[in-house]
Formats: sequence, structure tokens, C-alpha cells
Amino acid sequence: MKIIKFILCLCFGLMFINAGLNKFFNYIPMEKPTPEQMKLFAAFGEISWLMPLVGLVEIIGGLLFIFPKTRALGAIVILPVMVGIVTHVFTMDKSPSGMSIAGIMLLINIWILIDNKEKYKNLVG
Repeated sequence: MKIIKFILCLCFGLMFINAGLNKFFNYIPMEKPTPEQMKLFAAFGEISWLMPLVGLVEIIGGLLFIFPKTRALGAIVILPVMVGIVTHVFTMDKSPSGMSIAGIMLLINIWILIDNKEKYKNLVG
């Protein structure tokens, strides 16, 4: 079970590192966005610091998620980005592959949060 958890966390972390680096270097080709997505991307473009910040959070969170000692912190750091991804995919994108990937990624994040709930007790109570 420990090896499966490590492999899932490694893949999860690498996906976020890759997505974060793409925000800086734009090396992953995108499908043609819908008009609604174009409006959203234009709004994001108006806030020039937003995408670099999200990319940086994705890179840091992905790195933290990979290593067992920092995984609990990585799960917390990635959670707001993950919520944004799931919200976007299920409201605007609606592609079956995007929904399944986002759903699986959210479940992995929730699993790691629950698995580390003892470490969060001082934050909440």
C-alpha cells in the first residue's frame, strides 16, 4: 500500500509541476477554447500576476506532495487550485476525459488530506 501511495503521489505531484511549468513556458498545446472560456482567459489576462502565481503554487505544491515528510502541507497548498480546476472542468469544459482526470485528482488529494488529518488538528482546533 505504501508503494501505491507513493506512486500515486509522485504522479499527482508531477502533473502539477508540469501544469505549473506550462504556465511559464507554454509548451502544451491547447484545444480551441469556447467563447465562454475566451472571456474567462481574457479576464485572467487582465490580472497579469494571477497565472504566474497559480503556476508557482502548482510547482511548490507538486514538489511538496511528492515527498512523504511534506505531503500533508502539499495537499493543503494544492487544495484551492484543485477546487478551481474541478469547478472549471465541471462547469465550463465538460469534457469526459477532463472530468475523469479532475475527479481522480480530487479524490487523491482528499485521500491524502484524510490520511494526514492528525497533522491538521492544531490548525483547526
